[in-house]
Amino acid sequence: MRIAVSADERTGVADAVVDELRRRGHEPVVHGALSESERDDWAWASEAAARDVADGRAEQGIVCCWTGTGASIAANKVHGVRAALCGDAETARGARRWNDANVLALSLRTTSEPLLGEILDAWFEGEPSADSDDVANIRHVGEIG
Repeated sequence: MRIAVSADERTGVADAVVDELRRRGHEPVVHGALSESERDDWAWASEAAARDVADGRAEQGIVCCWTGTGASIAANKVHGVRAALCGDAETARGARRWNDANVLALSLRTTSEPLLGEILDAWFEGEPSADSDDVANIRHVGEIG
């Protein structure tokens, strides 16, 4: 799977995210500080990854900044993106199931490498719910704006 990945600096798990995705057989498309040619500020980097998802150049995205908050806010400004800031595996699992999240936001400050593995396991194992209420909520989120 092609996954757009951005970080505003190469600290914490920024490089580990890319390495772990490759190890799992995914194709990372890098942005921000992970790219030699792009602006590395969190708003620009997160937008670039989110646009890849929204425009179909990537199936999912992972955006990272110091807290993960700014990255998730910027990604969520892109129509069609549902970014979820996840600090643990259960939040990631729920974000995929009940919110059909297509972009994972991570904190470079608080996400350790073992925690990253747990979050990615839950994220990739998660499937969107087919429950009619959940589907209606996701549809309505797409209509807000």
